[in-house]
Amino acid sequence: MKFGPVAPVDAIGGVTVHTLRQGTLVLKKGTLIGDAEVAALTAAGVKDIVVVQLEQGDVSEDVAAASVAQAVAGAGVHVERAVTGRANLFAGQAGVLVVDRDCVDRINRVDEAITFATLPAFKPVVEGEMIATVKIIPFGVAGSLRDAAVTAAGGGALKIASYRIKRVGVVATQLPGLASKVIDKTLRVTAERLAPAGATIIAERRVPHDQAALAAAIREMLTLKAELVIVFGASAIADRRDVIPAAIDRIGGSIAHFGMPVDPGNLLLIGQAQGVPVLGAPGCARSPVENGFDWVLMRLLAGLAVTRDDITGLGVGGLLMEIVTRPQPRVPLDADGSHQVAAIVLAAGRSTRMGGPNKLLAELNGTPLVRIVVDQALASKAGEVIVVTGHQADKVEAALRGLKVRLVHNADFAQGLASSVKAGIAAVPTAADGAVICLGDMPLVDSRLLDRLIDAFAPDRGALIAVPVSDGRRGNPVLWSRRFFAELMTLDGDIGARHLIAKHSEAVAEVTVDGAGAFLDIDTPQALEDARRQ
Repeated sequence: MKFGPVAPVDAIGGVTVHTLRQGTLVLKKGTLIGDAEVAALTAAGVKDIVVVQLEQGDVSEDVAAASVAQAVAGAGVHVERAVTGRANLFAGQAGVLVVDRDCVDRINRVDEAITFATLPAFKPVVEGEMIATVKIIPFGVAGSLRDAAVTAAGGGALKIASYRIKRVGVVATQLPGLASKVIDKTLRVTAERLAPAGATIIAERRVPHDQAALAAAIREMLTLKAELVIVFGASAIADRRDVIPAAIDRIGGSIAHFGMPVDPGNLLLIGQAQGVPVLGAPGCARSPVENGFDWVLMRLLAGLAVTRDDITGLGVGGLLMEIVTRPQPRVPLDADGSHQVAAIVLAAGRSTRMGGPNKLLAELNGTPLVRIVVDQALASKAGEVIVVTGHQADKVEAALRGLKVRLVHNADFAQGLASSVKAGIAAVPTAADGAVICLGDMPLVDSRLLDRLIDAFAPDRGALIAVPVSDGRRGNPVLWSRRFFAELMTLDGDIGARHLIAKHSEAVAEVTVDGAGAFLDIDTPQALEDARRQ
């Protein structure tokens, strides 16, 4: 293949390497030079142009890409027509993508001009989803390189394993304290997981967390012709001798592997009974968020064997996410088992919607709003009360004179609410496990509500954010675990942290409240009058 500048008359049959603009002439990259192009170049005064010209034995980029793509496409894979040296491959059916990693590597090592990229191996795909692409980097390659890549493909590096298992039995074990609604949600989530594979739950049983009862339930699922049995334990599997593996063994089954280097999903167990796969689900399988359970489940639904080597080979890339609801580092609690929580009162705003006066200094029954809020915080179980000041700081501080609080001035208060949140969080003592963020213009939030939020805060049980709720509506204040302080410090402008609550919904403990206290903030003169009436 020739590459370089040539006179227009010598460029016939070549392809432009770069877009050329001269006067009114525009010749785009990849244009095939013919007589008309030569005439236009000559008329524009172009003396030479950089082109690629194929030589004997070369093949064009599109021909090479198409050849390699066809060679790698196995069962269930569709190849799109090659354009500009790229041939894309698509799933011809729903299923699990099976990739021959060695084959992919061999193709990519033939020559730097030939590249082949795929989705991750064993990814569930839907019909029509793009799964791979072959790209030829130059405008053509030697035919011998194309042939070497085709040979390296070995008759198909990709295939789609279609879903085969359609009948799934689910058994959930129960212990005192496990609410039935947890199992109901687990079944809904599982049904949604199975739906893309066309599989359904043919039966579900709820039995005591007992070896004999569970063994009987699994046996019943096999009798009902389940092609896969999933067991959700009321308690996580802790050992190969625990209830779930023992029940599988009791009915003559076997355990292929327990544990998985994928997080979340570590405590997965895979076994079989009467030739039917049995999955001991990890706790994360109750969540709809992708986790290690999905990786194994979808392979099994596609009829693919999942061996011990397969499981132990998942470590690289196996860290999917941090589970914020897990217990925090094991530190001693207070003697009574409680957690230390600081209260932050935001009192730095400019009260722009009030039309002039500082709303925090407006009075209810003769007491400034900000003092009412701070008094309630001091009367609560909060260990320390931090007040963030800004606008008219001297007047706010005067309204709080005599109260045992820590004053923190936010010089950037004009930048919005987020700056005050960050100032308050930065002042929280290192010994505090969390902080409840109170708004200085919400005088109907009393110490009892603050105490209920503090009581609901349980990091060791995954309750890391406590929020007051009424009729599905979330209010203020919100209590945040120290786990989220770093994220709170990234807030900007006048936007609060509602998006973080949504992001970490699994860590939220909702505290049901009555009345308007958690929802009424004094932003306008009318709101002030409403508060006075209440």
